[in-house]
Amino acid sequence: MTMVKAEPRPAFWYGMPRGYLQLDLSPSSERIELLAQQVLGLPAELRKKADHAFRFYSGALTLLSQQNVQGCALGLHPDGSGGVLSSVLTVSSISASGLDPKLVVATLVKTSGETPGGHTQPLELPCGTGSFFEEQRTTTAPGRSGEESDDLPEGTVWQGTVAVPAVSSSEIVVMQLVTSEVDYADDYRNVLFGVASTLTFTDPSPMETRAAEGGSVAAARSPFG
Repeated sequence: MTMVKAEPRPAFWYGMPRGYLQLDLSPSSERIELLAQQVLGLPAELRKKADHAFRFYSGALTLLSQQNVQGCALGLHPDGSGGVLSSVLTVSSISASGLDPKLVVATLVKTSGETPGGHTQPLELPCGTGSFFEEQRTTTAPGRSGEESDDLPEGTVWQGTVAVPAVSSSEIVVMQLVTSEVDYADDYRNVLFGVASTLTFTDPSPMETRAAEGGSVAAARSPFG
């Protein structure tokens, strides 16, 4: 498992499980321009589909930024029958605006527990006590606009969420795993628990590396904000 530092601040680290590809949430303007040029250079029969995917990607980046997502990864795993299982892992932070983050998490859990078919439970982690809630819900297929059809295709997804209050601030780290492979909910739940167990607010890099970079133990333990 590769340790990933959330960017930008707040500062926390978590492990990226195998089979997940970390997305670049802050691509440079040069990178975006290069992708646009590559789309324009495709044959006409492929250009429309590529342009649609490019616009969907750009819109997704904007949406993730608005929701203060610090990390997003796509999971692709073989299903044992020649197919591929897909999922999306996002890691974000929520400001409790000076309130006790534990009370905010408790409110989130209570609200989620009122969802029909939802399930909540406390979660003891190395970095502290968090809360887990999950549900199955119906959603429309991604990348489709309401103008294209009045009858958009829908499907069921499993959504698991872990919320962990920060140790020394009013921030809350939220890890969420979503997949349409509802029959594999138990496996994805274990994946989410595994990622949550790696969450740390202390820089996991070797002390000598931090010292060489001008860091310190105090800096490595910086709280959110």
